[in-house]
Amino acid sequence: MRDISTSINKVDNDEKTSGKAIYVADIKLDNMLYAFTVRSKIAKGKIIKIDYPELPLGYYIVDYKDIPGKNIVKVIFDDMPIFTEGDITYLYEPIALLIGPDKAVLSKLFAEVKIEYKEEEPVFAWKDSVIHYHFDKGLGKSALEEGKIIEYVYQTGYQEQAYIEPQGFIGYLETDKTTLIGSIQCPYYVKNAVIQALGAKDDEVRVIQAAVGGAFGGKEEFPSLMACQLAVALKKIKQPIQLVYEREEDMLVTTKRHPSRINFKASIKDNKINGLSVHVGIDGGATIGLSGVVLSRALIACTGAYAIDNLDVSGDVYKTNTVPNGAFRGFGAPQMFFAIEMFVEHIAMELGLDPLEFSKSILAKQGDYTSTMGVFRDPVLMPEMIEKALEVSDYNNKKTMFKKQQNLKGVGMSLFFHGCGFTGSGEKNIIKAKVRLKKQFDKVEILIAAVDMGQGVKTTFRKLVAHILEIDIDKVIFNNPDTDFVPDSGPTVASRTMMIVGGLVARATKEVKDRWNEGSFVVEKQYEQPDYIKYDESNFKGDAYPAYSWGVNVVEVEVDRFTYQVKVNKTWAFYDIGKAIDERIVIGQADGGLAQGLAYGYLEVMNHDKGKIMQKNMTDYIIPTAMDMCSMETYLYENPYAYGPYGAKGVGELSLIGGAPAVAKAIENAIGKKVFKIPVTPEYIMELMKNGKD
Repeated sequence: MRDISTSINKVDNDEKTSGKAIYVADIKLDNMLYAFTVRSKIAKGKIIKIDYPELPLGYYIVDYKDIPGKNIVKVIFDDMPIFTEGDITYLYEPIALLIGPDKAVLSKLFAEVKIEYKEEEPVFAWKDSVIHYHFDKGLGKSALEEGKIIEYVYQTGYQEQAYIEPQGFIGYLETDKTTLIGSIQCPYYVKNAVIQALGAKDDEVRVIQAAVGGAFGGKEEFPSLMACQLAVALKKIKQPIQLVYEREEDMLVTTKRHPSRINFKASIKDNKINGLSVHVGIDGGATIGLSGVVLSRALIACTGAYAIDNLDVSGDVYKTNTVPNGAFRGFGAPQMFFAIEMFVEHIAMELGLDPLEFSKSILAKQGDYTSTMGVFRDPVLMPEMIEKALEVSDYNNKKTMFKKQQNLKGVGMSLFFHGCGFTGSGEKNIIKAKVRLKKQFDKVEILIAAVDMGQGVKTTFRKLVAHILEIDIDKVIFNNPDTDFVPDSGPTVASRTMMIVGGLVARATKEVKDRWNEGSFVVEKQYEQPDYIKYDESNFKGDAYPAYSWGVNVVEVEVDRFTYQVKVNKTWAFYDIGKAIDERIVIGQADGGLAQGLAYGYLEVMNHDKGKIMQKNMTDYIIPTAMDMCSMETYLYENPYAYGPYGAKGVGELSLIGGAPAVAKAIENAIGKKVFKIPVTPEYIMELMKNGKD
């Protein structure tokens, strides 16, 4: 039998390269209507009066008064209305849907809507904390009372997911059932939100995943808002309706990566970090949504890839009158790993030590305690990955050589990990994932809610089942999830899909194999948490994750001496992801993730002016093109995790996390100035060259 890592063609190659794949905007139904969203034009205040134009026959307005259930989007915190009832908390907050059969007529009617507001002073400063967390490890704050104190503050900005396909749904009624087809990551998140909005029964809502043109976390919680709006409209109008955003609307109103401000203070004794105090602030925007979980993830990552005994860790989610922020690949870790990697580098500089040697001296190893007093139970391969990185990139020689050259070249290395799956007992107590396999004659159908949004699970899951059963992959069926037929295996987020859901599928497949000669039957499995996972979420104590994936990134850059434009010349990446179920698919994920992480570090600029996102299309918001990317060398390390299929751990988020600190360190090395915020733009480099700290 071939090694499962051996690559095969992706099963959906043909439909995507030929244009046969059916996305939401491609679906046309008889008597279908279109929906436009009426939005606020102020950042904070109250609606005094709305004057809608006289609507032609067949055109409709749908707002909060039409909601039969609860006017709240079911996420974690119940604070996002489906439609505002009059209070405005951010610019472009949804007020109503304007619906009809002709887009040109809708555009004309849309322009005629008049809204009178009582405007209030919006809050953009980070002063209103709506979530505060704190935890200690070891001696806590008292460890900061002795030794040399080093303190710095680091900042990160917004990041836009920039998926190729904007958000969209189409919906229709099947007798009493509301059916929604969407570009989504989490079918059951959407279903449960719609059930609450409609006050419906479980069997009265159906959610189907269409082909998804990218997501990166941006289609985790936000689609639930759109789905609830559309479902309410369907109940009122009883005709098929399509709600698809144009790019500009999508970028103005959807969730972003949280901007952050991270304060580090360390006490140094004997050239080691004796104690670390950390405060993390993130901008949640106008609603809390998933911000508490993002903050939690960031706090847990506060020690980076290092073992530090004494911690005093706190964080706040700040509420502002800006677009709500939410899920994005990495989920709090990219902000924190940028900050901790720069801080460790800057500590070494202040102590007159070689930064890499200093990092290696405090690296976490198997058996060490995590930031929350869990344990790194599995082997940690970081030393050998670092040695390989040094060898293939010629890191040490380049770092010395570049200092002697007149051109501004630099090289940087980042060390990082990512906790796989939901935090603590989330998988056991909240998600409770189920999978189902249906064996019929000589074929097996995979019935799960996991979504292929471009990362290849349609291929890897079919391959996994075929490999275990020793049958041809064509005998394994895996269709887009439809909640009428698939159990809730949880959302396609948190680097959990292959490790958690794939682990369940593998267990179910082994039972199918044992019972193969029984004819047709169904096997169902539910997630069972490893016994060692004991986590006190309220006190941040215990094993936060069942397993960790690890990575090393090396980036070489050149900075133009006159324009300060950054060019990335080469990258080298090294990942321990347990076991690749398909090597080429994993490398595709890894290279794409690194490109996204690099761009977060030096290229992608997004900000707001009085609550309005200034980069509202793909000409204003710059992401890497083929011209910006370079040769990328990627190395995978096998380090099997006992509960993952064939030892697989998470890969999707890990590969983004190291890009920003690696490129920031490389730029810092090139210009000889300390970097404290990302993205490291030409304007910021110019500022550093004139005023920055050496």
